[in-house]
Amino acid sequence: MAYPTVDAPYGLKPVNLIGGQVFAGATRLMQIASGYATSIFYGDLVKRISDGTIEKDTGTTTATPCGVFLGVQFTNQSTGQVQQQQYYPASQAIASGTKIFAVVADDPDTLFQVVSCSSSTTVAGMGISAIGNNIALIQNAGSTTTGNSAVAIDEGTQATTNTLPIRIIDVVRETATGSDTFVEFIVKINATMHQYNNSTGV
Repeated sequence: MAYPTVDAPYGLKPVNLIGGQVFAGATRLMQIASGYATSIFYGDLVKRISDGTIEKDTGTTTATPCGVFLGVQFTNQSTGQVQQQQYYPASQAIASGTKIFAVVADDPDTLFQVVSCSSSTTVAGMGISAIGNNIALIQNAGSTTTGNSAVAIDEGTQATTNTLPIRIIDVVRETATGSDTFVEFIVKINATMHQYNNSTGV
C-alpha cells in the first residue's frame, strides 16, 4: 500500500523515544488556567508559566516548551459532565469549583513525527543533510473540526544554532519525494530548550 500523500501539517505526533524505546502513552496532567484565552490543539507545544499552569508555546525560533499537548479534560459548565476532547477551546467556561487539565507528553526523550513546510501550511521537502540540525517552527492555527494542530517545522531554517527549539533526528523514508528529499521528519524538543533541561526556572 502506498504511503498517503502528505498535503498539510498536523503538529507534533509522538512516535517513540530516543534509542527506539516504545512510547507507551505516558503523559502528565497539567492545569490550564480557567478562561485561558488561546485555543490549544493536539500536537501543539505547551510551556509552564509562573503561576504553575501551562499555555500554548507560540515561539518559532526561541520556543521553550515542557512538552506537547495531547488532549484536555474539564467539567462542562452547562451540563456538569466531565468532558474529554482533542483540543482546548479558547476561553472555555467550566463548572464552578472545577479545573481544566491538559494531557501532555512531557518526557524530554520523546520523539515526534512532524511535517516540513516552506511557509504557513505549504508542504516542502528537505534533504537528508537536515538530520542533526536544529530548526524553527511555523505556528499555524489548528482545526476546530479535527482538533489537530497545524504546527510544522520551517524548511530553510535548519542550522546548528543551539537556541532553535527542535532537533531533527531522522527522516520518514516513506515520504521521499525525490532522491534523499523528504517531507516528514522525526524530531525531538532540543535539549537546551526543553523546560526540564533548561537551567533557568519558569
